[in-house]
Amino acid sequence: METGRANIIEIVKLEKSYEGIPVLKGIDLKVGKGDLVSIIGRSGCGKTTLLRCINCLEIFDAGEMNIAGIKLHREKGSNKEDKKIRKQQNDIRNNISMPIQDLKSYDDISEDFRIKANKLRSNVGMLFQSLNLFPHMTVIENIIKAPVVVQKTDKETARKYAKFILEKVGMEKYANRYPHQLSGGQCQRVAISRALAMNPKVMLYDEPTSALDPELVEEVLQVMRLLHDEGMTQLVVTHTLSFARNVSDEVIYMEDGKFIESGKPEEIFTNPKDDRTKEYLQILRQ
Repeated sequence: METGRANIIEIVKLEKSYEGIPVLKGIDLKVGKGDLVSIIGRSGCGKTTLLRCINCLEIFDAGEMNIAGIKLHREKGSNKEDKKIRKQQNDIRNNISMPIQDLKSYDDISEDFRIKANKLRSNVGMLFQSLNLFPHMTVIENIIKAPVVVQKTDKETARKYAKFILEKVGMEKYANRYPHQLSGGQCQRVAISRALAMNPKVMLYDEPTSALDPELVEEVLQVMRLLHDEGMTQLVVTHTLSFARNVSDEVIYMEDGKFIESGKPEEIFTNPKDDRTKEYLQILRQ
């Protein structure tokens, strides 16, 4: 989406395959600074893979990314997709803390690429479907872990900022509780707080409300609206059409590894132009 604001996300012809099977087939995306963009589409169409490539949790095979001023580029065919690489990817798929330099099997990735990828990850926060909160740590310990370990922030400074974030999301009273003592919506807010503790320029969400009871969805969406009002750039993969329609600056329909249609929410939901978008929306409305 091109707005009057500078683009903070620019992606050109992004491709990604697993074991020779294409998952992303030449994705082009532009997101203006401060915009909230929702990506909708059937399960398995490549939405989550796209988010993981943007955050460098997966290494894309070809294309270009410019995220918050950090540019990454790969030529098609440079990725040696062998068993060793796939095993390494599986090992890190749910490990948010492993830095790019630990991907030893990617012998075709330059040191410059690794450095840029790590820097990019420090600018991009991500909320996973599984949340990945540390169960043996309290809420505030979960939040300060990354700033202390990755950014080398002293614990007292990290703790003060964590309390500020918890107050913002309405979780300050729960700082010393453990994840198992919280509701699903509260755990989601803690996970968002943990991502915000790294001072990201972009937030990515993978189905942020899919595992929540309906009465808990609103408290999570309220935090995302607050961040939108504060100017945080957010890219959201969601099946919650009411949220996509009411809060997004742009909605994108994705199918089979490609962007099929994009536009203002009222355009996509009221008068979609592509038959595939129409069919998808009709199915969800039944």
